[in-house]
Amino acid sequence: MSDVEKINCLIIGSGPAGYTAAIYAARADMKPVMYQGMQPGGQLTTTNEVENFPGYPDGVTGPEMMIQLEAQAKRFETDIRFGFIDKVDFSGEPLKCWTENGHEIHANTVIISTGASAKYLGLPSEQKFLESGGGVSACAVCDGFFYRGQETVIVGAGDSACEEAHYLSKLCTKVTMLVRRDEFRASKIMADRVKNTPNIEILFNTETVEVLGDDGVTGARVKNSQTGEEKVIPCTGFFVAIGHKPNTDIFKDYINLDETGYIKYEQPGTSKTNVPGVFVAGDAADKTYRQAITAAGTGCMAALDAERYLAAKGH
Repeated sequence: MSDVEKINCLIIGSGPAGYTAAIYAARADMKPVMYQGMQPGGQLTTTNEVENFPGYPDGVTGPEMMIQLEAQAKRFETDIRFGFIDKVDFSGEPLKCWTENGHEIHANTVIISTGASAKYLGLPSEQKFLESGGGVSACAVCDGFFYRGQETVIVGAGDSACEEAHYLSKLCTKVTMLVRRDEFRASKIMADRVKNTPNIEILFNTETVEVLGDDGVTGARVKNSQTGEEKVIPCTGFFVAIGHKPNTDIFKDYINLDETGYIKYEQPGTSKTNVPGVFVAGDAADKTYRQAITAAGTGCMAALDAERYLAAKGH
């Protein structure tokens, strides 16, 4: 037991939610320890321009914003560590967590801010543009602004795909929606909304073969799965809206999750989970908004809830 580390507050994950929780927890003298996870900085590190976060009148890149948040958390002496937690035991007190190399941590409180990962099609051409940071996106609300007056393609068939297509239709001259099957998965009201929007063209039974372009996206090669016919759709932006996967698998034996894996709040309006002392912030629990600003807000809530929990326990 000698190598077990005992701490007051463990933060798992390092996007806007985790860093904001760290800033508040550190200022409350909770001496938080943060493990940054598989993708330090979270989804925002793949976002070139963030123009909708308050306080940045000229915009900021996602990676730059994460560097600034990390520096702010360190300024208040958050112990930020590279690596990730890959096993937990929340069956009793203290809360037990293990890092990927087997280091055991006993925490009085845990803040889960592991986020969610956007699902992509997995095409090499799609990944090329994701790595170069231009033309392919999984968030129309975040990036649609850059395609004002242009033509875009969006892949997806659910409510969020319809919502994002409708959002893009207000900015873009034309939106082509690619639906893999012969019908939407979305609710009727959402499907009707896109069907009745004049500048949205819906192609059913259609799959993406390749995202085209060199320095930027110029089009998408698509295939009709019934006829086998291929064609090229000109576009400058290619949006993927086939869902997100919350990074919550390691908690499923202890924490209540919904049917798609998002953590359920035990008490709406708080960050509390069903396990006392475990709180959640950001996209691991949020399938509705998924914005940096809302994640930061819930990070603040989680730290304040954790602080009150510790005070009540006499820590």
